[in-house]
Amino acid sequence: MKVVIVTQRVDALPERDEQRDALDQRLVKFLRCVGLLAVPVPNSLCRSVEDGPADRDVLDQWLTFVKPTGLVLSGGNDIGVYEERDRTEHRLLDYAQSLLLPALGICRGMQMMSVWAGSPLRKVAGHVRTRHQLTGTIAGDVNSYHDCGLVDCPRGFSVLARSEDEEIEAICHDALPWEGWMWHPEREEYFASRDVDRLRALFAA
Repeated sequence: MKVVIVTQRVDALPERDEQRDALDQRLVKFLRCVGLLAVPVPNSLCRSVEDGPADRDVLDQWLTFVKPTGLVLSGGNDIGVYEERDRTEHRLLDYAQSLLLPALGICRGMQMMSVWAGSPLRKVAGHVRTRHQLTGTIAGDVNSYHDCGLVDCPRGFSVLARSEDEEIEAICHDALPWEGWMWHPEREEYFASRDVDRLRALFAA
């Protein structure tokens, strides 16, 4: 079974004075259906400017220990809300690029790929709790839970699919085994064979 690292959303619980990392169990099941073992990445392994001199950045050590064969950037949280998650995902994309690891960005994860590549985001309307028909290399019906989209296709990537209103819904890297999907494959009652097949091909699972 191949090990893939999966980023986590941040959930703030002010009534407990806690900030928790969280991962949808359905995403773990989606990856498992093609033989991928999901290992969640903590968002607290990178140093920040607020950390004291005794705090160490241990993300690289963690990666050396886990030895992942791929990366999944999960959905949830707008970029810019939780700096520790943004910083972690930037570092993980650098890591995946350096080792030519396959990567999948889901919703926010695709947006992070775009931001990492230097292309900004913008607000979009009509993409929250709805469905779209895709056209392009990837076609068919998908769910939609985002209110931010790509301004343009990021440099070094190509568009795989667009929605009816011409928003970019899927991208792939031109040189690396990376894809970004704006829909949530794990939120379907039954995983779409299209998504399962692309996942298997991307991670050679």
